Amino acid sequence: MSQPVVICKGIQKEFGAGADAVQALRGIDVEINQGELFMLVGPSGCGKTTLISIIAGIMNQTKGECLVLEENVSVMSSAAKVKFRAKNIGFVFQTFNLLPSLTAAENVAIPLFILGESKKAAVKKAHDLLDHVGLKDRGISLPSELSGGQQQRVAIARALIHNPKIIVCDEPTSALDHETGANVMEMMQKLSKEHGTTLIIVTHDNRIFHYADRIGEIDDGYIKAIHAPETTLGRPYA
Repeated sequence: MSQPVVICKGIQKEFGAGADAVQALRGIDVEINQGELFMLVGPSGCGKTTLISIIAGIMNQTKGECLVLEENVSVMSSAAKVKFRAKNIGFVFQTFNLLPSLTAAENVAIPLFILGESKKAAVKKAHDLLDHVGLKDRGISLPSELSGGQQQRVAIARALIHNPKIIVCDEPTSALDHETGANVMEMMQKLSKEHGTTLIIVTHDNRIFHYADRIGEIDDGYIKAIHAPETTLGRPYA
């Protein structure tokens, strides 16, 4: 049986202070296993993006414990977090977060740059991966020269390039048509099954629910239920 690579216990996250404080997460308990494709669904503002940001070490929780690959990332220094993410975690942001002055291939290669790989080797790997996500010959394009869907695929390729143990995705198919979204999900699912990569995906797109091994429903800062995808198919999550 696969071992958990993410263990969240009593995770709470509060933004602000005093009377203006907002409780985004109120007590999240969840374990996500190696090689699992785990989706998080729920209404907008329910805490999904906050939770994956904590898992990825981009944000610290207010209370509770989050162990990722047996490491408590929240206690690491900023430099140690950057190195940990560069080695172990890929993140697909909903807003893409591409650097406007870099080409598509250079954006994809960023994790390899952080890990110390030469620019020439890293960019070549990036061009090869862009071919796999349907962006052949677009590697020299700047983000401003790409459509939203193309930028999304660049962001997905950047998350895959360094073969991370965990990939965290915030609405990875939101800017993609159905066929491209299906191709991306099939590629991610194959990665998960062949390499034991764990995928944690926030989504409203019920067209991709069937790719999941398990689906966790978040509402009002809690995980209300975790179940198989067939029990979730067809449900809208606005």
